[in-house]
Amino acid sequence: MGETLIWISGANGGIGQGLIRTVPWAGARIIGIGRHEVPGIGHVAADLADPEHWERVAGSFEQELAGFEGDRVVFVHAAGTLNPIGFAGEVDSAAYLTNVIVNSASPQALGQLFLEHTRNLQAKRHYVIMTSGAARSVYPGWSSYGAAKAAVDQWVRDVGAEQELRGGGVHVMAIGPGTVDTGMQAMMRATPVKDFPHRQKFIDLFEAGKLAPPDQVGRGIWACLDAGLPNGSVIDLRDRPAPAC
Repeated sequence: MGETLIWISGANGGIGQGLIRTVPWAGARIIGIGRHEVPGIGHVAADLADPEHWERVAGSFEQELAGFEGDRVVFVHAAGTLNPIGFAGEVDSAAYLTNVIVNSASPQALGQLFLEHTRNLQAKRHYVIMTSGAARSVYPGWSSYGAAKAAVDQWVRDVGAEQELRGGGVHVMAIGPGTVDTGMQAMMRATPVKDFPHRQKFIDLFEAGKLAPPDQVGRGIWACLDAGLPNGSVIDLRDRPAPAC
């Protein structure tokens, strides 16, 4: 079996760590994208809130793919932020802009760069973005986050259709991991109810032990890559058979 090359943004977060621990391909080269280096894997030092740093990711694509003859190339965009939780017009505007850039703009812009740099490869190619039920449900306090996930979902649908029409060969997918035991969940539980009226729902899920472990989510995400799902799929892991897909 040939080499597998994987980029993971947000590799130091809960889902990112779960993905790293559960990679199913022996000997895969894993590269984390983010501000903080993760021991044991490669690193692209990039703050995804700064569009000027996105070219660093493009540089990694170009460098790693030069002469690549492996079997599979994967980019999982797991980076994201909930900050600031609160009502639009009441939260800090600079933090709100950062949320929009990280959650909405960076998945699309980095996806464009990944498609550009992998378009002539013969290997299997996958681009996976984390989505959320917030794309379809109303959560006061999450306006920028929910809008970003809705944008990501539509980007995936459109680009999946484009890849099929052009025979581009990159399989794009948005995967909702459900409620996962991560720092984001802890942040939500600690937010004042005036800023996040649905807080109690997530406290109840935590107290009932209904948060999924990151490793379980990681295995589910990897399983989806070879599950024969249509290009442009937007799915929720909670709707898939165990371990997912």
